[in-house]
This record gives sequence, C-alpha cells and structure tokens, in this order.
Amino acid sequence: MIATIMDAKKTIQEGKAILGIEFGSTRIKAVLIDTDNKPIAQGSHEWENQLVDGLWTYSIEAIWHGLQDCYADLRANVKAQYDTEIEHLASVGISAMMHGYMAFNNKEEILVPFRTWRNTNTAKAAAELSKLFVYNIPLRWSISHIYQAILNGEEHVKDITFFTTLAGYIHWQLTGEKVLGIGDASGMLPIDPKTKNYSAEMIAKFDSLVKPYGFEWNLGDILPKVLLSGQNAGTLTPEGAARLDISGHLHSGCPLCPPEGDAGTGMVATNAVKQRTGNVSAGTSSFSMIVLEKDLSQPYEMIDMVTTPDGSLVAMVHCNNCTSDLNAWVSLFKEYQQLLGVPVDINELYGKLYNIALEGDADCGGLLAYNYISGEPVTGLAEGRPLFVRSANDKFNLANFMRANLYASVGVLKIGNDILFNDEHVKVDRITGHGGLFKTKGVGQRILAAAINSPISVMETAGEGGAWGIALLASYAVNGEEGESLANYLDSKVFAGDAGVEIKPTPEDVEGFNKYIENYKRGLKIEEAATLYK
Repeated sequence: MIATIMDAKKTIQEGKAILGIEFGSTRIKAVLIDTDNKPIAQGSHEWENQLVDGLWTYSIEAIWHGLQDCYADLRANVKAQYDTEIEHLASVGISAMMHGYMAFNNKEEILVPFRTWRNTNTAKAAAELSKLFVYNIPLRWSISHIYQAILNGEEHVKDITFFTTLAGYIHWQLTGEKVLGIGDASGMLPIDPKTKNYSAEMIAKFDSLVKPYGFEWNLGDILPKVLLSGQNAGTLTPEGAARLDISGHLHSGCPLCPPEGDAGTGMVATNAVKQRTGNVSAGTSSFSMIVLEKDLSQPYEMIDMVTTPDGSLVAMVHCNNCTSDLNAWVSLFKEYQQLLGVPVDINELYGKLYNIALEGDADCGGLLAYNYISGEPVTGLAEGRPLFVRSANDKFNLANFMRANLYASVGVLKIGNDILFNDEHVKVDRITGHGGLFKTKGVGQRILAAAINSPISVMETAGEGGAWGIALLASYAVNGEEGESLANYLDSKVFAGDAGVEIKPTPEDVEGFNKYIENYKRGLKIEEAATLYK
C-alpha cells in the first residue's frame, strides 16, 4: 500500500497524472489517473438544474463555480492522500451532458441561458427537421434548439457567431479552441459516417430552409470543428489554468483531448466502442448505446443515430427519466425511519429496498409506476407527472412496489431497444451497465437483463463513470501508439480482457417484464391525462 501511495505521489509530482472532468446532471466529478490508467484521486461538486422561464438551465456562474469547486475538492483529496500539490498534468479531458444549446456572439457573450438536453419545447423544430433530413432529429439535439429559436422569432439568433454543447463551451474557455469530439458533435447535427464530419447535405438543406430569415451566418460557420479521439484539441492556456484552479498552483501548457459527451465517455468507461458491443447508462436519465455493424433499415423516432468517440455508428435510445423518482421514494422511506428515531444508513436503505424487489412477483403483481419527472419523448409526452397506479385487486406489497419502480426506471429503455433487437435484428456480443442503478450489487443488473432479454455485465470500474471515461480518452490522446485504435488501446492498456460480472435473464423475469410493459403501454393514457393537471 505504501508503495502504491508513493508511486501515485511521484506520478503527480512529475506531472504524469491525467485529469478527466465530467459535468453530469446532478454532480460534477473529477478523476485523476496514473500512467496505468488507474484512478488515484477524485473530486466532486453537487449541483442541480433550475427551471427558469419554463426552460431547464444551469447558469454560467453555476457552471464555473461547480468546475472550480470540483477541482478544489480534487486538490484537497490529493493533499490529504499524498501531501502534495498538482502543479503539472500530462493531459486533460472535459466531458458533459450531451446536446442542448449554448449560443454566443462575437464578444463571446452567451446570448440566452444554457438550454439543457432536458428541455422538450422543441417538438415543432424536431419534427420539421426530421422530415427535411429524412433522419430522426430528437427534441434535445442542438440543431432542434437553434431551429426552434428561429421558429419562435427569438431576437438573439441573428447575433450568433458560435454555438456548442456544455463540454464544447468549457473546452473552448480552457484552450481557446472551438472544437468538439465526434461523439458529442453527433448530438448537435447528424454525422456522415464516410467523412466523419457533419453531414454536408443536411447543412445545405438547413441553410436553404432558413435563408428567408436573412441571417448573416451559415450553419457550418457557427458549429464547432469535429475531431476524432486521439486528435490534437489544443492546450491549456494560462487563462484556462487560472479559471480551473483558482489557487494558482496548476501550470498551463498541457494538451487536452477532444471534449466529449457523457454517452461517449460511458462507452469508453465500459469498453464498448467496438461493433457488436453496447452499454447502458442508468442514473438521472438513462440511455443505451449499441455499436452497429451497419445502418438501420429506416429512421425511428425512438432511436438516435450518434457515434463512438472514434466515429463508429451507434444506435442510441435516450430516456429523460430513470432513477429520480425511485430516489424520491427511497427518501420517503428514509423520512419514515427518521420519524421512528431509527438511525439511517442511506446505502443500507437502498440495498434493502432494492433487494426486497427481487422477492416480488415477476410482473410486479399488476402494479404500475411512471417515473416521468420531466417529459419523455420516446413515449410521446412533452411533460411528465410521476405516477403510481394500482387497482384494488393488485398485489400491493413492498416487494412489488419496489419492483414496479425499478421496472419503471428502465421501462422506456425497453420500448426503444425492442425495436433494435426484435425489428432490426441487431446482434450484440456484450452489453455493460454502469451508473447509479447498478450500485446495489446484482439488482439493477437483473432488472435490466429481464427488460432487454440480454446478459448484462457490470465491471468493478463502472462506478468510476464518465469522468474516468474522459480521463481514458485524454490518456489515449497522449499515450496511444501511432496507428493504434481506441478499441485496441482500451483492450490492451486499460481493461486487459476484464469483461466484468455477467447476469443472464431468466425466462420467468423476461415473461414478467413483458407482461408489465404491455400494461405500462396501455396505461400511458393515464400518464397523459395526468399531465393535464397543473
């Protein structure tokens, strides 16, 4: 153990450590890794989005305070463990929630508050663009946001000189480079798999569409430049170093890898960038990423086409809601325990409630739950209302209640993936789960296996999450050998054959989930009616 601590300290002091930072929905996390790609220090900052004028946002002040506080927490962790300071870094990577809309003028001023992926006010724009492009354009994509602003007649649009994602914005401010990793870029505008760049055809169609408005810009001029994993994305400027580390210890000059979205870092963190592999991220939101061998036979409204950080085509099913309502129920049980004067260990509480769910009926005894904190585009709902439904004849007990809420957390994900596996006959060799749903060993894994009728693996490293994933991309950018693919780098230098612990679905669980989901689909009319209640 002493040798490990000394090795880590030496790595930090010699400036060989690599930093990955990811902006999640509820937490900003920093992970420092060594030359063997192992985490040696962490930092974090909790934050929440705000509903302002009907739109979900994080303020610029919250973004920078969160980044600086997260880095300060990392510094404190390094100081406590190794009694040293971070002066130099070998490489840095920035990742964040994909999609959304951050638009700037020629003075680098943000024109409207950051509009996150969570907003569902872009239905008209997304529908028109999907028809124009003959390609599924989701509500949360950046191109939907900018076109909806145009349709709304918003004054700021004429002044745009650059628009990007959250990761692209942070990277730009740290390096001066207006670039974006291809995975994150594929959530702004569709990528041409041949050119590994934005679709020139779609850019031309969009420019023709908005020409009557008389803007001085063309779409291609205001988008960030697309980069593949491993490509040069700039270096940390003195101003960038000062904004990241307000203590002044961090020196400038280290390279940054292309900024990526959380979907791409999730693929990297689960070693799922090869074709016929996939991963499921399940936390505040959930999404599955299946790396395809070929394009789908047709566009599907429920399925987004994005890319891996090295440009392979990916079928993505993205769900706005996952564990937030489930967490709210656990918090209610916590309050009950506190009311009784019983000491609460929140991890123990989660473990007991999750595990009791496995004792419930495979079909949840007829109980239904809808976890829609916000709208859910996959099921066609622009707004959400968390909802629990039962009849007098259903088997209402704690086990079924918890199981129904766990099923709800991946129910929408199942609806989208059924298209891939049942209609498109997509083949996968391995699907890996990561995120908060899988923290209680074996439970979320078994639920997801039943939902998509596929074995699910979870790695010990999956808990490191996207911050570790972007750190690995930063490592690949400086340590990958010439001509070495990202997949080979991950296989040989990071995972070395570790496929994780696998759970296979049981026929009883699959049959039970299928029965649940049919009731769930029929009950969507109840959820829709509930959204009328203000």
